Amino acid sequence: MLMKFPYALSDFGTLRGEGYFYQDRTDRIPHLEEAGRQLIFIRPSRFGKSLLLSMLEHYYDVGRADRFDALFGNLAIGRNPTPLHNQYFILKWDFSLVKCQGELKDIEMALHRHVNAAIQDCAAHYGWDDIEIVPDDAVVSLSSLLRRVRREDHPLYLLIDEYDNFANEVMMSGRRQEFYEGLLYGEGLLKTLFKGVKAAMGQGIDRVFITGVSPVVLSDMTSGYNVGEDIYLEAAFNDLCGFTESEVAAVLERLAAEGGAWSPTEALELMRTFYNGYCFSEEGGERLYNPTLSLYFLKALHTKGRYPLRMLDENLAMDRGKLRYIADLPHGEEVLVQALDGEGGLRIPQLAKRFGVADVLAAVKDRPFMASLLYYFGVLTHTGLSDFLEPILNIPNLVARSLYVEHLQDLWLETYEDKTRVPDLRKEVFRTGDLTPLVSFIEARYFPILSNRDYRRTNELMVKLAFLTLLFDDRLYMLISETEMDHGYVDLSLIRRLDRRSVKALDLLFEFKYVSLTQLKLDGEQLRAASADELAAQPAVRQALQTAAEQARRYGAALTERYGLTDLRLYAVVGVGLERVVWQTVADL
Repeated sequence: MLMKFPYALSDFGTLRGEGYFYQDRTDRIPHLEEAGRQLIFIRPSRFGKSLLLSMLEHYYDVGRADRFDALFGNLAIGRNPTPLHNQYFILKWDFSLVKCQGELKDIEMALHRHVNAAIQDCAAHYGWDDIEIVPDDAVVSLSSLLRRVRREDHPLYLLIDEYDNFANEVMMSGRRQEFYEGLLYGEGLLKTLFKGVKAAMGQGIDRVFITGVSPVVLSDMTSGYNVGEDIYLEAAFNDLCGFTESEVAAVLERLAAEGGAWSPTEALELMRTFYNGYCFSEEGGERLYNPTLSLYFLKALHTKGRYPLRMLDENLAMDRGKLRYIADLPHGEEVLVQALDGEGGLRIPQLAKRFGVADVLAAVKDRPFMASLLYYFGVLTHTGLSDFLEPILNIPNLVARSLYVEHLQDLWLETYEDKTRVPDLRKEVFRTGDLTPLVSFIEARYFPILSNRDYRRTNELMVKLAFLTLLFDDRLYMLISETEMDHGYVDLSLIRRLDRRSVKALDLLFEFKYVSLTQLKLDGEQLRAASADELAAQPAVRQALQTAAEQARRYGAALTERYGLTDLRLYAVVGVGLERVVWQTVADL
């Protein structure tokens, strides 16, 4: 049977019933049962949480017992089911469907309507017609449902998706803080609702599974719901959502067997660069591929016979708003810059596991706080522990890196005219290898902006970031920054994507160095008046160019061998202060 890919489809019954591809995660069900009765599982947006909940819904629902073999028969759990399969009534809430517009009373009524509608759907599914629905008091409606459940032979399993939707709305859209506090503090409706869930454990509700994007609400729940067990950082559930590399490779091999003028080895290399790299366990674990991006790629490959033109699925554009939120915080832009640095990663004392919206809105935003948020948003990920057991966070892959690059470019290119000039400057470098127009733009437009930013470091990183943000083009290139090569790290290289090798563009490698005005013993006026040749003749600049050239040759040889390149252009680039740039192709040195 030809493969069908369920892009944006999160209903397990439809997926299985219509023969869509499903990466089996049912073998984790026994582990989830053993982990606890009230579980909290957090993952970034578009990482497969809703499908996971739908799978649990279909597995445990007493009303779907007659479909068990059809849905699960050839899956891991179908071959060895637990005694709890099809032993629960299911109630499901999805707080992402609750409108957060209007005044506080409007939001409360939207929440009442959603919970009441879910209770009505539950009652209709099981043929109950005696449930009291109170339009303006969903807590009473829930109590009525639970009274009916207690008269039956099976308990209730409550599934809650996007539990933190309200907090995300507060953070991302600038909603008034008092709206959120009115829902979750004191006798707020959301807190009261969760208090009702807590009180109903053993009184109708037997299990609860909660998903969300961040742990923002967990701290604010306090006595409202302080019984949930966090499993989102445990190694055993690192790959509960997402694809492993062996799983992606197997799908590519199967697709290739169906026919196609592409190489599964090359396709895997491309997917690894753009989509791999996520790890959600402090104890380490296998790197994971983003499932939505992977399905986006595989569906394009399957239906069009080629890779997608853009590797970033625009449905993940919401992540741009999260970076914008961080960048607008005090020193937030600096955190984004440090994340892009790559070498060494962001080291923080510990990952914040719970924090309230008051912390998000009013507390001092230090680097651990902002880095933790970026981790939960999925634009940073675990890459190990330091010698002092500090979490090390890095950007997971090239798609996530593109979001950083795009946002910093928007911040640093202040006028429409500057923004419209960049594509032509970029093409000139790609076609001819001449950096002169690009360097002139950096000196005239970029450096005056960067020199006024509140950064602690004005070294070669800022020079590299100027080139990185201006040259980034994932439609044509794999941009490789701080990649380990030959026992060192490549500063920046742009290697044409495997499906773009026929495009007449150069492969490029840059090694950057920085020389301060103090080293040159020049003032700013003298520096601006000097020609590029005069600066290149300065002993400190000449030595920096030579060092950069030696590194470029060594790393260039490693890149050429790794990617089978035939004409890799090498550059030594030296930033002089944050005012001038001196560059030469390595062959000229």
